Amino acid sequence: MTLPELMTLSRRGLLAGGLGALAAPAAFAAAPANGRLAFAVYRGKDKVGEHVMRFTSAGGGLSVSTEVEMRVRLGPVPIFRYAHTATERWQGDRFASLTTRTETNGKVEQVRAEASAGGVSIEGPGGRLSAPASAAPLTHWNTAAFNRPLFNPQLGKLMRIRAARAGQDNVELANGQSIPATRWTLRGEAEIDNWYDSAGAWAGLRGKLEDGSTMIYRRL
Repeated sequence: MTLPELMTLSRRGLLAGGLGALAAPAAFAAAPANGRLAFAVYRGKDKVGEHVMRFTSAGGGLSVSTEVEMRVRLGPVPIFRYAHTATERWQGDRFASLTTRTETNGKVEQVRAEASAGGVSIEGPGGRLSAPASAAPLTHWNTAAFNRPLFNPQLGKLMRIRAARAGQDNVELANGQSIPATRWTLRGEAEIDNWYDSAGAWAGLRGKLEDGSTMIYRRL
């Protein structure tokens, strides 16, 4: 689940565009033309929250802000609350920086990552580490990052994960309609399928949780 890593519901740390097509560099092809992606988040059949991303041009690069709110209830009683915010910056096809703040049932975790010619310096709840210069956060919207070393934007750790393009498919939106999409699979520390529409914008997600339930993103 960026989502932030929304698979945090039960798999701690696994689950985070106003650019016109003519002005956007190729690395930003996945940024939506209207500058915004929004998803309804479901755990099984129950809606538990929303995930919103906003894309803006900044200094010749791209800035992506993320806000996630989720709440799971047992009847009328909230038993799980998750809030995640992130600011992600890219320069061309190069990841530049990331800051995140995550609150899970009152526990706060923060991550700061910054790229330089020598690598990506990441500071998270577990301390500081140096990642390869090509590393990028797993925030799901940009398939161009899938062939790079990926790090967890909530925990600030490198991930053991494999990404593969799995062909054409259909994905259901929040309004019940289905659209043709390209499916990508992420396997290893996570079991996630992502879908991307004909313009390359993130369109949906399905992930398996440790308790056997399923997390689903349906684009609004």
